[in-house]
Amino acid sequence: MAMTPNALDGITVVALEQAVAAPLATRQLGDLGARVIKIERPGQGDFARAYDETVHGQSSHFVWLNRNKESIALDVKDEADREVLTALLARADVFVQNLAPGAADRLGLGPDVLREAHPRLIVCNISGYGTSGPYRGKKAYDLLVQCEAGVVSITGTPEEPAKAGIPVADIAAGMYAYSGILAALYERERTGAGSSFDVAMLDALGEWVGFPYYYANYGGNPPPRNGARHAAISPYGPYTAGDGAVVFIGVQNEREWAALCERVLEHRELAVDPRFAGNSARTEHDGELTAIIERALAGLSAAEVEQRLDEAGIANARMRTMAEFAEHPQLAARRRWRRVDTPAGPVDALLPPVDVPGREPRMDPVPAVGEHSAAIRAELGFDRP
Repeated sequence: MAMTPNALDGITVVALEQAVAAPLATRQLGDLGARVIKIERPGQGDFARAYDETVHGQSSHFVWLNRNKESIALDVKDEADREVLTALLARADVFVQNLAPGAADRLGLGPDVLREAHPRLIVCNISGYGTSGPYRGKKAYDLLVQCEAGVVSITGTPEEPAKAGIPVADIAAGMYAYSGILAALYERERTGAGSSFDVAMLDALGEWVGFPYYYANYGGNPPPRNGARHAAISPYGPYTAGDGAVVFIGVQNEREWAALCERVLEHRELAVDPRFAGNSARTEHDGELTAIIERALAGLSAAEVEQRLDEAGIANARMRTMAEFAEHPQLAARRRWRRVDTPAGPVDALLPPVDVPGREPRMDPVPAVGEHSAAIRAELGFDRP
Protein backbone atom coordinates (compact mmCIF):
# COMPACT_ATOMS: atom_id res chain seq x y z
CA MET A 1 0.00 0.00 0.00
CA ALA A 2 1.37 3.43 -0.98
CA MET A 3 2.34 5.74 1.88
CA THR A 4 0.26 8.87 2.35
CA PRO A 5 2.39 11.89 1.42
CA ASN A 6 3.43 14.17 4.24
CA ALA A 7 2.03 17.69 4.26
CA LEU A 8 5.33 19.41 3.38
CA ASP A 9 6.76 16.90 0.92
CA GLY A 10 8.57 18.88 -1.78
CA ILE A 11 9.32 21.90 0.44
CA THR A 12 13.01 22.72 0.97
CA VAL A 13 14.13 24.59 4.08
CA VAL A 14 17.63 26.06 4.40
CA ALA A 15 18.50 26.75 8.03
CA LEU A 16 21.43 28.83 9.23
CA GLU A 17 20.58 27.90 12.79
CA GLN A 18 21.98 27.16 16.20
CA ALA A 19 20.91 26.45 19.79
CA VAL A 20 17.18 25.76 20.34
CA ALA A 21 14.59 28.14 18.85
CA ALA A 22 15.30 27.83 15.11
CA PRO A 23 16.22 24.12 15.25
CA LEU A 24 12.90 23.39 16.98
CA ALA A 25 10.98 25.21 14.26
CA THR A 26 12.81 23.47 11.41
CA ARG A 27 12.71 20.03 13.00
CA GLN A 28 8.93 20.26 13.08
CA LEU A 29 8.91 21.24 9.42
CA GLY A 30 11.00 18.13 8.81
CA ASP A 31 8.53 16.04 10.80
CA LEU A 32 5.92 17.13 8.24
CA GLY A 33 8.09 16.00 5.34
CA ALA A 34 10.08 19.12 4.43
CA ARG A 35 13.66 18.69 3.35
CA VAL A 36 15.69 20.59 5.95
CA ILE A 37 19.29 21.45 5.04
CA LYS A 38 21.12 22.59 8.15
CA ILE A 39 24.19 24.77 7.63
CA GLU A 40 26.82 24.19 10.31
CA ARG A 41 30.24 25.54 11.09
CA PRO A 42 33.02 23.28 9.76
CA GLY A 43 34.39 21.18 12.58
CA GLN A 44 32.31 21.95 15.65
CA GLY A 45 28.96 22.54 13.97
CA ASP A 46 25.99 23.94 15.86
CA PHE A 47 27.32 24.86 19.31
CA ALA A 48 24.35 23.04 20.88
CA ARG A 49 26.14 19.81 19.94
CA ALA A 50 28.49 20.51 22.87
CA TYR A 51 25.91 21.41 25.54
CA ASP A 52 26.29 18.02 27.26
CA GLU A 53 27.29 14.41 26.53
CA THR A 54 24.34 12.53 28.00
CA VAL A 55 22.87 10.76 24.94
CA HIS A 56 25.44 8.17 23.84
CA GLY A 57 28.04 10.91 24.31
CA GLN A 58 25.93 13.48 22.44
CA SER A 59 24.01 16.57 23.54
CA SER A 60 20.46 15.95 24.72
CA HIS A 61 19.40 19.30 23.24
CA PHE A 62 20.86 18.50 19.83
CA VAL A 63 19.36 15.01 19.61
CA TRP A 64 15.96 16.42 20.57
CA LEU A 65 16.00 19.17 17.96
CA ASN A 66 17.74 17.85 14.87
CA ARG A 67 16.21 14.69 13.48
CA ASN A 68 14.98 14.77 9.86
CA LYS A 69 17.81 17.07 8.74
CA GLU A 70 20.75 17.03 6.35
CA SER A 71 23.93 18.72 7.57
CA ILE A 72 26.28 20.63 5.31
CA ALA A 73 29.41 22.26 6.73
CA LEU A 74 29.94 25.76 5.31
CA ASP A 75 32.02 28.75 6.34
CA VAL A 76 29.54 31.43 5.35
CA LYS A 77 32.31 34.06 5.39
CA ASP A 78 34.33 32.11 2.82
CA GLU A 79 33.71 33.22 -0.77
CA ALA A 80 33.62 29.70 -2.21
CA ASP A 81 31.27 28.42 0.49
CA ARG A 82 29.04 31.45 0.00
CA GLU A 83 28.56 30.31 -3.60
CA VAL A 84 27.22 27.02 -2.27
CA LEU A 85 24.87 28.86 0.09
CA THR A 86 23.68 31.08 -2.76
CA ALA A 87 22.92 28.00 -4.85
CA LEU A 88 21.02 26.45 -1.95
CA LEU A 89 18.92 29.56 -1.46
CA ALA A 90 18.03 29.62 -5.15
CA ARG A 91 16.35 26.22 -4.67
CA ALA A 92 14.86 26.89 -1.24
CA ASP A 93 11.27 27.58 -0.28
CA VAL A 94 12.12 28.73 3.25
CA PHE A 95 15.19 30.29 4.87
CA VAL A 96 15.45 30.35 8.67
CA GLN A 97 18.21 32.02 10.66
CA ASN A 98 18.85 32.83 14.31
CA LEU A 99 22.41 34.16 14.18
CA ALA A 100 23.69 36.79 16.59
CA PRO A 101 22.03 40.22 16.29
CA GLY A 102 22.91 41.87 12.96
CA ALA A 103 24.99 38.96 11.67
CA ALA A 104 22.63 37.99 8.85
CA ASP A 105 22.52 41.55 7.51
CA ARG A 106 26.33 41.82 7.64
CA LEU A 107 26.52 38.61 5.60
CA GLY A 108 24.16 39.97 2.97
CA LEU A 109 21.40 37.64 4.13
CA GLY A 110 18.90 40.23 5.24
CA PRO A 111 15.27 39.69 4.21
CA ASP A 112 15.14 42.54 1.68
CA VAL A 113 18.23 41.31 -0.15
CA LEU A 114 17.05 37.71 -0.20
CA ARG A 115 13.49 38.52 -1.27
CA GLU A 116 14.71 40.71 -4.12
CA ALA A 117 16.85 37.82 -5.40
CA HIS A 118 14.25 35.12 -4.65
CA PRO A 119 10.69 36.53 -4.75
CA ARG A 120 9.07 33.21 -3.74
CA LEU A 121 11.38 32.70 -0.75
CA ILE A 122 9.94 32.78 2.78
CA VAL A 123 12.44 34.33 5.21
CA CYS A 124 12.10 33.76 8.95
CA ASN A 125 14.41 35.66 11.28
CA ILE A 126 14.49 34.71 14.97
CA SER A 127 16.08 37.08 17.48
CA GLY A 128 16.08 37.70 21.17
CA TYR A 129 14.54 41.16 21.35
CA GLY A 130 13.57 42.15 17.81
CA THR A 131 15.22 44.18 15.07
CA SER A 132 14.64 47.64 16.55
CA GLY A 133 14.59 49.28 19.96
CA PRO A 134 17.32 49.64 22.59
CA TYR A 135 17.66 45.88 23.15
CA ARG A 136 18.04 44.93 19.47
CA GLY A 137 21.78 44.23 19.79
CA LYS A 138 21.61 42.56 23.20
CA LYS A 139 22.51 38.89 23.45
CA ALA A 140 19.57 36.75 24.45
CA TYR A 141 19.65 33.30 26.02
CA ASP A 142 16.65 31.44 27.35
CA LEU A 143 17.13 32.17 31.07
CA LEU A 144 17.82 35.83 30.38
CA VAL A 145 14.65 36.23 28.31
CA GLN A 146 12.69 34.40 31.02
CA CYS A 147 13.95 37.11 33.38
CA GLU A 148 13.12 39.99 31.04
CA ALA A 149 9.61 38.63 30.36
CA GLY A 150 8.85 38.35 34.08
CA VAL A 151 8.61 34.54 34.11
CA VAL A 152 11.26 34.08 36.80
CA SER A 153 9.54 36.64 39.04
CA ILE A 154 6.32 34.58 39.15
CA THR A 155 7.87 31.08 39.20
CA GLY A 156 9.17 29.29 42.28
CA THR A 157 8.29 29.46 45.94
CA PRO A 158 7.40 32.47 48.12
CA GLU A 159 10.99 32.41 49.36
CA GLU A 160 12.85 32.04 46.07
CA PRO A 161 12.14 32.68 42.38
CA ALA A 162 13.03 30.02 39.82
CA LYS A 163 13.40 29.59 36.10
CA ALA A 164 11.13 27.19 34.26
CA GLY A 165 12.62 23.71 34.06
CA ILE A 166 12.52 23.70 30.26
CA PRO A 167 13.70 26.45 27.84
CA VAL A 168 10.32 28.13 27.49
CA ALA A 169 11.58 31.28 25.76
CA ASP A 170 13.33 29.24 23.09
CA ILE A 171 10.36 26.90 22.71
CA ALA A 172 7.89 29.79 22.43
CA ALA A 173 9.97 31.46 19.72
CA GLY A 174 10.43 28.17 17.87
CA MET A 175 6.72 27.45 17.93
CA TYR A 176 5.78 30.90 16.59
CA ALA A 177 8.46 30.60 13.90
CA TYR A 178 7.04 27.21 12.92
CA SER A 179 3.44 28.45 12.77
CA GLY A 180 4.53 31.61 10.98
CA ILE A 181 6.27 29.57 8.29
CA LEU A 182 3.21 27.39 7.82
CA ALA A 183 1.04 30.50 7.45
CA ALA A 184 3.52 32.02 4.97
CA LEU A 185 3.51 28.85 2.88
CA TYR A 186 -0.28 28.94 2.79
CA GLU A 187 -0.21 32.61 1.80
CA ARG A 188 2.25 31.84 -1.00
CA GLU A 189 -0.15 29.23 -2.36
CA ARG A 190 -2.74 32.01 -2.78
CA THR A 191 -0.50 34.89 -3.90
CA GLY A 192 2.50 33.19 -5.51
CA ALA A 193 4.81 35.48 -3.54
CA GLY A 194 7.09 34.75 -0.63
CA SER A 195 7.33 36.90 2.48
CA SER A 196 9.55 37.68 5.43
CA PHE A 197 8.82 37.93 9.12
CA ASP A 198 10.56 38.24 12.47
CA VAL A 199 10.02 36.36 15.71
CA ALA A 200 11.50 37.79 18.92
CA MET A 201 11.90 35.54 21.93
CA LEU A 202 10.71 38.35 24.21
CA ASP A 203 7.53 38.80 22.16
CA ALA A 204 6.87 35.06 22.01
CA LEU A 205 7.27 34.54 25.74
CA GLY A 206 5.40 37.77 26.36
CA GLU A 207 2.37 36.15 24.74
CA TRP A 208 2.72 33.21 27.12
CA VAL A 209 2.67 35.43 30.22
CA GLY A 210 -0.69 36.93 29.26
CA PHE A 211 -2.53 35.70 32.35
CA PRO A 212 -0.04 37.04 34.94
CA TYR A 213 0.30 40.31 32.99
CA TYR A 214 -3.45 40.98 33.15
CA TYR A 215 -3.67 39.70 36.71
CA ALA A 216 -0.92 42.07 37.87
CA ASN A 217 -1.72 45.15 35.80
CA TYR A 218 -5.43 45.17 36.47
CA GLY A 219 -5.52 43.47 39.85
CA GLY A 220 -2.85 45.57 41.49
CA ASN A 221 -0.50 42.76 42.51
CA PRO A 222 1.36 40.04 40.61
CA PRO A 223 0.21 36.46 41.13
CA PRO A 224 2.11 35.10 44.13
CA ARG A 225 4.79 32.46 43.70
CA ASN A 226 3.12 29.31 44.94
CA GLY A 227 5.53 26.54 44.03
CA ALA A 228 3.48 23.78 42.42
CA ARG A 229 0.18 25.41 43.37
CA HIS A 230 -1.82 27.64 41.06
CA ALA A 231 -1.64 31.32 41.90
CA ALA A 232 -5.24 32.09 40.98
CA ILE A 233 -7.23 28.84 41.25
CA SER A 234 -7.96 26.77 44.36
CA PRO A 235 -7.90 23.91 45.06
CA TYR A 236 -5.33 23.34 42.35
CA GLY A 237 -2.03 21.69 43.21
CA PRO A 238 -0.36 18.98 45.33
CA TYR A 239 -2.08 17.36 48.32
CA THR A 240 -0.57 14.69 50.55
CA ALA A 241 -2.57 11.48 51.08
CA GLY A 242 -2.48 9.25 54.13
CA ASP A 243 0.36 7.08 52.80
CA GLY A 244 2.59 10.12 52.27
CA ALA A 245 2.24 10.11 48.49
CA VAL A 246 1.22 13.31 46.70
CA VAL A 247 -1.83 13.66 44.47
CA PHE A 248 -2.35 16.72 42.29
CA ILE A 249 -5.95 17.94 42.19
CA GLY A 250 -7.42 20.52 39.83
CA VAL A 251 -10.87 22.01 40.47
CA GLN A 252 -12.09 24.32 37.70
CA ASN A 253 -15.65 25.29 38.63
CA GLU A 254 -18.28 25.26 41.38
CA ARG A 255 -19.80 21.97 40.22
CA GLU A 256 -16.45 20.25 40.62
CA TRP A 257 -15.88 21.96 43.98
CA ALA A 258 -19.19 20.57 45.27
CA ALA A 259 -18.33 17.10 43.95
CA LEU A 260 -14.94 17.22 45.65
CA CYS A 261 -16.48 18.14 48.99
CA GLU A 262 -19.22 15.52 48.85
CA ARG A 263 -17.74 12.55 47.01
CA VAL A 264 -14.01 12.77 47.72
CA LEU A 265 -13.56 14.60 51.01
CA GLU A 266 -16.95 13.46 52.36
CA HIS A 267 -17.49 16.88 53.95
CA ARG A 268 -20.56 18.25 52.19
CA GLU A 269 -20.67 21.29 54.48
CA LEU A 270 -17.46 22.68 52.96
CA ALA A 271 -19.32 23.37 49.72
CA VAL A 272 -21.40 26.06 51.45
CA ASP A 273 -18.71 27.35 53.84
CA PRO A 274 -18.49 31.13 53.22
CA ARG A 275 -14.67 30.99 53.46
CA PHE A 276 -14.66 28.90 50.28
CA ALA A 277 -17.62 30.38 48.41
CA GLY A 278 -16.21 30.91 44.94
CA ASN A 279 -12.74 30.56 43.52
CA SER A 280 -11.49 33.95 44.68
CA ALA A 281 -12.43 33.16 48.29
CA ARG A 282 -10.81 29.73 48.08
CA THR A 283 -7.64 31.23 46.64
CA GLU A 284 -7.53 33.80 49.45
CA HIS A 285 -7.88 31.01 52.04
CA ASP A 286 -5.81 28.43 50.15
CA GLY A 287 -3.53 27.58 53.09
CA GLU A 288 -6.48 26.93 55.37
CA LEU A 289 -8.25 24.91 52.68
CA THR A 290 -5.16 22.81 52.00
CA ALA A 291 -4.95 21.79 55.64
CA ILE A 292 -8.63 20.79 55.63
CA ILE A 293 -8.25 18.75 52.43
CA GLU A 294 -5.18 16.90 53.69
CA ARG A 295 -6.89 16.05 56.99
CA ALA A 296 -9.80 14.60 55.01
CA LEU A 297 -7.39 12.53 52.91
CA ALA A 298 -5.33 11.29 55.86
CA GLY A 299 -7.18 7.97 56.03
CA LEU A 300 -6.75 7.20 52.31
CA SER A 301 -3.88 6.04 50.17
CA ALA A 302 -2.97 8.03 47.09
CA ALA A 303 -4.45 5.28 44.90
CA GLU A 304 -7.74 5.48 46.83
CA VAL A 305 -7.78 9.26 46.48
CA GLU A 306 -7.20 9.01 42.73
CA GLN A 307 -10.00 6.47 42.41
CA ARG A 308 -12.44 8.74 44.25
CA LEU A 309 -11.39 11.71 42.16
CA ASP A 310 -11.85 9.80 38.91
CA GLU A 311 -15.27 8.55 39.98
CA ALA A 312 -16.30 12.10 40.92
CA GLY A 313 -15.04 13.54 37.64
CA ILE A 314 -12.34 15.63 39.31
CA ALA A 315 -9.12 16.19 37.37
CA ASN A 316 -6.05 14.70 39.03
CA ALA A 317 -2.51 13.62 38.28
CA ARG A 318 0.53 11.96 39.74
CA MET A 319 3.83 13.83 39.73
CA ARG A 320 6.12 11.64 37.65
CA THR A 321 9.88 11.78 37.33
CA MET A 322 11.38 11.86 33.84
CA ALA A 323 12.10 8.13 34.16
CA GLU A 324 8.44 7.50 35.02
CA PHE A 325 7.34 9.69 32.11
CA ALA A 326 9.42 7.53 29.78
CA GLU A 327 7.41 4.53 31.01
CA HIS A 328 4.05 6.31 31.02
CA PRO A 329 1.31 3.73 30.43
CA GLN A 330 -0.76 6.10 28.29
CA LEU A 331 2.11 6.75 25.89
CA ALA A 332 2.92 3.06 25.72
CA ALA A 333 -0.70 2.07 25.06
CA ARG A 334 -0.91 4.54 22.18
CA ARG A 335 2.49 3.53 20.73
CA ARG A 336 3.82 7.07 20.86
CA TRP A 337 7.52 6.13 20.87
CA ARG A 338 9.72 5.51 17.82
CA ARG A 339 13.39 4.66 17.35
CA VAL A 340 15.48 7.40 15.73
CA ASP A 341 19.06 6.92 14.64
CA THR A 342 21.86 9.28 15.68
CA PRO A 343 25.58 9.23 14.83
CA ALA A 344 26.26 7.40 18.11
CA GLY A 345 23.33 4.99 18.17
CA PRO A 346 19.53 4.88 18.24
CA VAL A 347 17.34 6.74 20.72
CA ASP A 348 13.67 6.61 21.65
CA ALA A 349 11.78 9.70 20.47
CA LEU A 350 8.18 10.77 20.86
CA LEU A 351 6.05 11.14 17.77
CA PRO A 352 5.01 14.74 16.97
CA PRO A 353 1.91 15.85 18.88
CA VAL A 354 -0.31 16.33 15.81
CA ASP A 355 -1.62 12.82 15.16
CA VAL A 356 -3.08 12.44 11.65
CA PRO A 357 -4.94 9.12 11.18
CA GLY A 358 -3.34 6.94 8.52
CA ARG A 359 -0.15 8.99 8.30
CA GLU A 360 3.16 8.08 9.91
CA PRO A 361 5.26 11.15 10.70
CA ARG A 362 8.79 11.31 9.37
CA MET A 363 11.33 10.21 11.99
CA ASP A 364 14.65 10.24 10.11
CA PRO A 365 18.12 10.30 11.70
CA VAL A 366 19.99 13.07 13.48
CA PRO A 367 22.97 14.00 11.27
CA ALA A 368 26.66 14.23 12.06
CA VAL A 369 28.39 17.56 11.34
CA GLY A 370 28.70 17.89 7.58
CA GLU A 371 27.40 14.38 6.98
CA HIS A 372 25.67 15.43 3.76
CA SER A 373 28.21 18.02 2.56
CA ALA A 374 29.56 15.98 -0.35
CA ALA A 375 26.14 14.85 -1.54
CA ILE A 376 24.61 18.34 -1.42
CA ARG A 377 27.62 19.90 -3.15
CA ALA A 378 27.41 17.30 -5.90
CA GLU A 379 23.69 17.90 -6.27
CA LEU A 380 24.37 21.62 -6.75
CA GLY A 381 27.22 21.00 -9.22
CA PHE A 382 30.09 21.80 -6.83
CA ASP A 383 32.89 19.23 -6.86
CA ARG A 384 34.99 20.46 -3.91
CA PRO A 385 34.16 18.49 -0.71
